[in-house]
Amino acid sequence: MSQTLPPGGSTRPADLPPTPDGPAPGPDRQRRPVWLIVAVVAAMALVAALVAVLVWPDDGDDAVTEPTTTGAPEPTATETTAPTTESPTTAAPAPVDTSTAVFPYASGDVRYDDPVAAARGFAVDFVGFTDPLVGEFMQGDARSGEVEVRPVADGPVTTVFVRQLGDDGTWWVLGSAIADITVDSPATGATITSPVTLTGSALAFEGTVNVEVRQDGAREPVGTGYVTGGGDEMRPFSGEVEFGTPSAERGALVLLSLSAGNGQVWEAATLRVAFG
Repeated sequence: MSQTLPPGGSTRPADLPPTPDGPAPGPDRQRRPVWLIVAVVAAMALVAALVAVLVWPDDGDDAVTEPTTTGAPEPTATETTAPTTESPTTAAPAPVDTSTAVFPYASGDVRYDDPVAAARGFAVDFVGFTDPLVGEFMQGDARSGEVEVRPVADGPVTTVFVRQLGDDGTWWVLGSAIADITVDSPATGATITSPVTLTGSALAFEGTVNVEVRQDGAREPVGTGYVTGGGDEMRPFSGEVEFGTPSAERGALVLLSLSAGNGQVWEAATLRVAFG
């Protein structure tokens, strides 16, 4: 016998009890909650996993590795010290004995590396030649020689004696000599006192030979005078020249013949002396 269902009715047996929330669900109503639950559970599991990763404490096993570079390392600044070399020890030069030198003055700064220059300096600055003609150096021994000086081209010769006294190569003047004036006394290097007696022979204008007593370090004489020789030929002379007390231990006697034309120095004889 067929049973007629009411409109909107159900095929649920009449003897099934109703569900608490209402009528018992049909087949479609039973599948929807299962998929929904599965989706919710999967989402919650994903969220839980993400949270665990984010908040999981670092146990220190994950070491941070600095990036490495390849190629040559950067240069580092290094302190360099210049090598030092010790200068060789050199002995001080031995002092030069200038006791025999008339010029230049040992107490001054003038020195000559050339014998001709030394002779010229002596002729002009010490004797008083105006514009002398200075000849070439004539070698004597290894350390000495002579240089001729003339007042004019055809004038008489004053021979200047030069020598190297030390190892520095400088030249010194020991004195000068001329043919027209010879000195017998005092001898070269003698010790003199005032008045000094001079003897010798001379040929000069009117026979007059001017005498100057010089001390080292000064152009101005400490005493002047004259002796008389021959005016036409060599004749002997003898005379005395007074001088003041010098401040230096040594000096020179300078005997001068002057020009008859202008009174300038014509020739000169110079010898080294000491003062007593």
